[in-house]
Amino acid sequence: MNPAGLLLRGAGDVAEAVRGDQVSATALAHASLERIAQTEPQINAFTDVTARRALAAAAALDARLAVGDNTARALSLLGVPFAVKNLFDVAGLTTLAGSKVERGRPAATCDGPLIKRMQAAGAVLVGALNMDEYAYGFTTENTHEGPTHNPHDLARIAGGSSGGSAAAVAAGQVPITLGSDTNGSIRVPASLCGVFGLKPTYGRLPRNGSYPFVASLDHLGSFARSVRDLALTFDAIQGFDARDAACVNRPVEPTAALLAQGTRGLRIATLVGYFNEYAQPEARAAVARVAAALCVTRTVELPEAARARAAAFIISNAEAGALHLPDLRTRADDFEPLSRDRLLAGALLPAAWVMQAQRMRRWFARQAAELFKDVDVLLAPATPCVAPEIGTEWLTINGQRLPARASLGLLTQPISCIGLPVCAVPVWGCHTHLPIGVQVIGAPWREDLVLRVAFALQQQGVATAPIATLEAA
Repeated sequence: MNPAGLLLRGAGDVAEAVRGDQVSATALAHASLERIAQTEPQINAFTDVTARRALAAAAALDARLAVGDNTARALSLLGVPFAVKNLFDVAGLTTLAGSKVERGRPAATCDGPLIKRMQAAGAVLVGALNMDEYAYGFTTENTHEGPTHNPHDLARIAGGSSGGSAAAVAAGQVPITLGSDTNGSIRVPASLCGVFGLKPTYGRLPRNGSYPFVASLDHLGSFARSVRDLALTFDAIQGFDARDAACVNRPVEPTAALLAQGTRGLRIATLVGYFNEYAQPEARAAVARVAAALCVTRTVELPEAARARAAAFIISNAEAGALHLPDLRTRADDFEPLSRDRLLAGALLPAAWVMQAQRMRRWFARQAAELFKDVDVLLAPATPCVAPEIGTEWLTINGQRLPARASLGLLTQPISCIGLPVCAVPVWGCHTHLPIGVQVIGAPWREDLVLRVAFALQQQGVATAPIATLEAA
């Protein structure tokens, strides 16, 4: 079996082929490294490629299979290459978090827990991925590493802050990546790069072993080109870890086996109001297409979503500003200018504002809880528009001139403010040549439902994640 062709088919197919001795883990690692070498000059998704480590891990898997190790043969992600946003601790690498400030820090002494869980499931780490500095942005136009380019249109952004994670999947460099989402940093790049992204419930996955941004809002999650791959990844990385105080001690709740249950019996509605007001025609068209495919006619509103977004902004600025204040005092020139200015502003916010923002957040969570008594899943645009060109400073959204870097999270921030699970699904055909995403939103801890809906959309061909057409450099 051709390893390069298999790599482009996805994680589930890769694992099945390795399990069936149709291809070796080593051949797949080589194929991924070759694909990265061919496409990386155009994309700039990676900050580090861990080739030696990847080949050693793949060879170890092949050795286990050669001696008849059935435990290894049963691993759900057997031989699957993956990569992580460079805010995850990778043993032997400095955890950069997209910054210049961190470059002088010691290398991580061990892998973060989610990397360990991926490897325990048989996945092979091939590198670390570009991002916005300290995860504070929606574009991955990193001053220190250079911008990550959208694989479907190299003149455009990949989104952020997990732009490298989304672009690597869209470019076929790896089938799976891990990223983080504080205010939309999985859903925005998933939407703009045309891949699937899962932001689980706040507290579902441990975040220790990753560089924090806003502790009360940070989530870790994943990207893939199929919902099945997202579910396999989510099932592999679930589990309690007491070292993260926000991680909730819940049993692992597998989702991959539930995908085929589909949408029968689910109460689904489309979010309107705020989520229509800040969406361009292509974003509204994508939601309409998804709703039609699911036979959804009901619409609902989530009251005060705009104020919830404002609360998320204040909380983010204040927590991040406080976190980085020591370095801002001594190394301000080493920060990316836009990040530096926002962090400094956050450090100066009055405590009364932050307290009021947290009150608003609690109130908004209660409104969402009431809504979920009557619905199971909500639909909303993931981004207000398709990917802007690199360097874009302003967007016009329904006649309003808005700053581009902040406004790409208009539709994701109210949802992450209260920690709901979301799967971003990519929709094509609503723009001339670019994808745009739709958020499939569930009640807390119902990742199974959002993945079931996303899987049904993929089965119908409404949500698709084709690999970008790229020529070797």
